[in-house]
Amino acid sequence: MHTARSIFQKVDTMDPHALDEVIAEDARMVFGNTEPLVGRAAIAAGAGAFLSTFKGLRHRILNEWSVGADTIVETEVTYTRLDGKEVSLPAVSIWRVRDDGLIVDYRVFFDVAPIYAP
Repeated sequence: MHTARSIFQKVDTMDPHALDEVIAEDARMVFGNTEPLVGRAAIAAGAGAFLSTFKGLRHRILNEWSVGADTIVETEVTYTRLDGKEVSLPAVSIWRVRDDGLIVDYRVFFDVAPIYAP
């Protein structure tokens, strides 16, 4: 089982392929209110597009709950914008793993508007 800390350490590297080894080939991922990304390649491409819009990010775990195959994590995510300003936002991530431990469903709920606000 992957811990929230290990997942977010991967995400914070800003490598769009950082989650490849923990996500199932046919996984589904949804960022906020965007259309679902289905499959490891689509998830990496979508993550890469999003990550290219800022300089950095770091997750601070506030709360974490695991029930069976599901993990829910409340975080504060600090984004370093392209202009160098930092913006911290609340987010909730939810993922489900299958029997082999790979993530098959990953959802992130957050409002990205402040990252791009003037």
